[in-house]
Amino acid sequence: MRAMRILKIEPEKAPVEAEITGTLDSMQEIVGGTIQAIYPFEDATALLCNDEGKILGLPLNRALFLPGESQPYDIIAGTFFICGAPENAERFTSLTEEQLQRYKQIFEIPQLFLPVGGKILVIPLGGGDGRGKQQSQSIGKAPGF
Repeated sequence: MRAMRILKIEPEKAPVEAEITGTLDSMQEIVGGTIQAIYPFEDATALLCNDEGKILGLPLNRALFLPGESQPYDIIAGTFFICGAPENAERFTSLTEEQLQRYKQIFEIPQLFLPVGGKILVIPLGGGDGRGKQQSQSIGKAPGF
């Protein structure tokens, strides 16, 4: 089986390129359990995370934003990775170089999440703002909280 190039994103760390075999076991090893694939981006990519990350109390990792929105609609718990997900393909695939660079930039700044007054405050770690040019935000309870 050919190696699959992915972008691995751990809580409180910058994203790193990695290669995995692309087997279910290799994917589950990265996320630390059963995988859940979600498709929050407009291109042919998937975000794979631990299906029970929030239930298991894994550390909150990164917020997800809809294009043009300033408020996150969800927060991923635990380590996750981005891989290719071509339409009508039977398997996940490697990211292209362009996709690797795009998602490195999107997720480059780790985020910290603090509950404050019934909301969650998103704080970028290590400078920057955690999502391009936007400031830290206070959000309502995200799904799963």
